Amino acid sequence: MSATTPLYDTYLRAPLRFERGEGVWLIAEDGTRYLDFAAGVAVNSLGHAHPHLVEALKAQADKVWHLSNLYEVPGQESLARRLTQVTFADRVFFTNSGAEALECAIKTARRYHFAKGHPEKFHVITFEGAFHGRTIATIAAGGQQKYIEGFGPKAPGFYQVPFGDIAAVRNAINDETAAILIEPIQGEGGIRLASKEFLQELRALCDEFGLLLILDEVQCGVGRTGKLFAHEWAGIRPDIMAVAKGIGGGFPLGACLATDAAAAGMVAGTHGSTYGGNPLAMAVGNAVLDVILADGFLEHVRDVALVFRQGLASLKDRFPDVIEEIRGDGLMLGIKAKVPSTDLLAAIRAERLLAVPAGENVLRLLPPLITTAAEAREGLARLERAAEAVRSKSGDAAA
Repeated sequence: MSATTPLYDTYLRAPLRFERGEGVWLIAEDGTRYLDFAAGVAVNSLGHAHPHLVEALKAQADKVWHLSNLYEVPGQESLARRLTQVTFADRVFFTNSGAEALECAIKTARRYHFAKGHPEKFHVITFEGAFHGRTIATIAAGGQQKYIEGFGPKAPGFYQVPFGDIAAVRNAINDETAAILIEPIQGEGGIRLASKEFLQELRALCDEFGLLLILDEVQCGVGRTGKLFAHEWAGIRPDIMAVAKGIGGGFPLGACLATDAAAAGMVAGTHGSTYGGNPLAMAVGNAVLDVILADGFLEHVRDVALVFRQGLASLKDRFPDVIEEIRGDGLMLGIKAKVPSTDLLAAIRAERLLAVPAGENVLRLLPPLITTAAEAREGLARLERAAEAVRSKSGDAAA
């Protein structure tokens, strides 16, 4: 047991202590400024201390913090109505996290079939490399042994198939299958994109077999790809979708969105949350939508993403011994490294730039959606210096 902290030893935390943030910058206790392209793992969608979010939170804090869902919460009605107006959905259930949103999505899909007289239909097809959360059900859904090991038998009802393999999906469907669950872009799995064609084929399979299509847009949603939700690029409509991270702009907030048909089985008493949809979260969520749905905002994301993509492609060309591949879409980008990604991450942090590790030896770049072209170029310059440092270190080691 660690003698230095009373916290669980479940994180290998970097020895960095941040005191405050300003836009895309984080300021450490010693005054050092870091360019934050981690954004709290895609959570701080509008950067740090965004004035509109701060104002909304302060105003609500002076009124009421918590009511529970025993009463009507006007902010819930407002945020849910706005979300249904701009998405496929008719119904919304608010949660505190992405894992809770996924739990609600899984329960909604299973309850849909139960209500139609098919309780045997509870299996969900998921994909290798997926990450859907840390609860007992969502680690089973993700299927990665490193997250399942040591927590008893894997929760039943989940079956993994290779990512992008439509034949494997079709072969996995049987009389117990309820739904297909997929991240349009795998985050933890290494910034792996599901192609538009694959998402369209999944939608068609669900229609053919009477299954529900569940999308996990916890990380890739809420403007991160340059559209409000990533699946819009494929021109499809899911039946159920889990959302979190960016929707709260840093405040704990998640949501499960569903069509009327998909949510029909979720009647009074079938699900609940004490804190879900609390007035503070609703105030911030509505403020986030004010900004992201404003004219020109998503176009700005697409413009800055192009600057990033071009700059990263140039870095790959100039550092082929350090960078193997550039992945991602919008402002959800990944650098697959040829060197250990831990070495590249250390070099990046030495340049006062923050990124996030992922699977397949990938570093994620998840800058706030408010990042300017100038800030993107500053980040690229720091990445270039980090790549040069790694190359020099590798050369010295080889010598």
